[in-house]
Amino acid sequence: MYPAELVKPMREDLTNVGFEELHTAEAVEAAIAKEGTTLIVVNSVCGCAAANARPGARMSLQNTKRPDNITTVFAGVDREAVEKAREYMVPFPPSSPSMALFKNGELVHMLERHHIEGRPAELIAENLKDAYNEHC
Repeated sequence: MYPAELVKPMREDLTNVGFEELHTAEAVEAAIAKEGTTLIVVNSVCGCAAANARPGARMSLQNTKRPDNITTVFAGVDREAVEKAREYMVPFPPSSPSMALFKNGELVHMLERHHIEGRPAELIAENLKDAYNEHC
């Protein structure tokens, strides 16, 4: 588990723009069960990938179509919530950071770490916007 003071700014990077933090398995289940579309960002302290993942997720919201619900869990912190979220992301292997778009409880788009790492935030945002335009 990472210290709260370390992850606080990384959490706020998403919550300050409206992402809802999910801390329990029940919260994840409830979010995915909501009608419409739900984005879950698996946040991470990893500087090499998460440093562009969070800005990419934020920038993706600057789109005509966007998810009905935007949520986040934090790898290495919200263990129960992350494990539950990853159950819904099968067949994709666990990775952080990662982003999953669900529509009416069904996984419709996935960005794994290898889709994020080494890519600029703008490219990550465009990938998500394309998914929003198709599914939202």
